[in-house]
Amino acid sequence: MNENGNSSWEGFSLKKKRDMPEGLWRRCPGCEDMIFARSIEQNLEVCPQCQHHFRIGAAQRIKQLCDEGSFEEMLADYKPADPLNFTDCQTYKDRLRKQKKKTSLEDAAVMGKSYIKGRPVIIAALDPDFMMGSMGSVVGEKITVAAETALQNQFPLVVVSCSGGARMQEGALSLAQMAKTSAALAQFDEADGLFISILADPTTGGVAASFAMLGDVIIAEPGALIGFAGPRTIWHTIKVELPKGFQRAEFLLEHGMIDRITPRHQLRSEIARLIDYCGK
Repeated sequence: MNENGNSSWEGFSLKKKRDMPEGLWRRCPGCEDMIFARSIEQNLEVCPQCQHHFRIGAAQRIKQLCDEGSFEEMLADYKPADPLNFTDCQTYKDRLRKQKKKTSLEDAAVMGKSYIKGRPVIIAALDPDFMMGSMGSVVGEKITVAAETALQNQFPLVVVSCSGGARMQEGALSLAQMAKTSAALAQFDEADGLFISILADPTTGGVAASFAMLGDVIIAEPGALIGFAGPRTIWHTIKVELPKGFQRAEFLLEHGMIDRITPRHQLRSEIARLIDYCGK
């Protein structure tokens, strides 16, 4: 109080605390630390402390793997249909519109011709931000055309899988893509083509049960969940809790289901080395 009986703080104003800019920090689900977002971005979306590999979209994946400016997209205008007029909590058409608005993609796969460290390739990548990279008719067609184009040009084929599996909104037409992609890859294999399959977190369901596991060389990113039914599905169906680490890349490597585990920053060099080693 001052001599007039007024508060000594009267008229005094504290400056409003500056708001923290959104997106400046990100919580890592691996180590659970708050990490400076830019340090994660500069490390190819990998936590610099625990090496947790964050999920990335198809465009970012292709940008990381391919030589700058070399990617020529194919089938970019292919759009999914709604043959079943499917509706769950919303219509399939509405869901597709929202996914396109969110990702600027027509569907969950991006494919085309490119170069990786000077080696010509046909490359395809699934985008987990579009309906969790699920495989419907468009995804199946793009993977099939990728295999056919690689065969015609005698280029290596590189496919990066990141998917929750077959897309239930397309029913049996989605399941048919498992056979369709596998048949195209069988023809590619008979012609002595090189198929490098890269498995990111997660690679599950119909994708894991078809083209993702048919590579001549199967490479997984560290910690990737790989399997047909995921842990939650198994728990809700047969009430079995899986052992720790089961269905992770390290478990699959130990049991001979994949060939290598390669950190993201080494993938470009690993692909180029494999192409040279195989004489492609």
